[in-house]
Amino acid sequence: MKLVCIGDSLTFGYGIKRSEAWTRLIAESHGLEVLNKGVNGDTSGGMLSRFQYDVVLEKPDMVMIMGGVNDLIMGAPVGVVQANITAMAHQARGRMIRPIIGIPTPVNPKMARQFWSDVTDFEAVAQMQVSLREGLMKFCKDFGVHCIDFYLPFQKAVAERGEHALYIDGLHPTAEGNRIMAETFFLP
Repeated sequence: MKLVCIGDSLTFGYGIKRSEAWTRLIAESHGLEVLNKGVNGDTSGGMLSRFQYDVVLEKPDMVMIMGGVNDLIMGAPVGVVQANITAMAHQARGRMIRPIIGIPTPVNPKMARQFWSDVTDFEAVAQMQVSLREGLMKFCKDFGVHCIDFYLPFQKAVAERGEHALYIDGLHPTAEGNRIMAETFFLP
């Protein structure tokens, strides 16, 4: 089975070794051919614009679509982000590629302010991320799309292990955080 993972820095594995990225870990644990098409700093609009090249032309069996936090950081409305992500899911289905929507790990506003203080209001981003999560989960339920919610398990792990063990900077997971993401990943 071939899986393309299209996304932003959470998919790419920002700040960690390639061998520690959750995409590499799931390839090993699930016996999948995984192509990591994560681009640091990308938005859902950027993902949509490269969907044909990065996903369709690769002819995968499945595509994991995960992004949106950069959009929110830049002030994009939740509805626009959701529309871009759901458009990719519909395009995948139209090409006989099984879509999987990933719900990104939560933004940690306190840590993010320390590392990215001049970028944005991370409290507002965290609130919008909750709305995006709810909207994407509803879409998945309504349209029968497989959804992997990295948000809740990651949030629980942070409560148990502490934010510094799992976040590099309040936005990006550490190698341990990527292990949690890999453990959360499942196929029906």
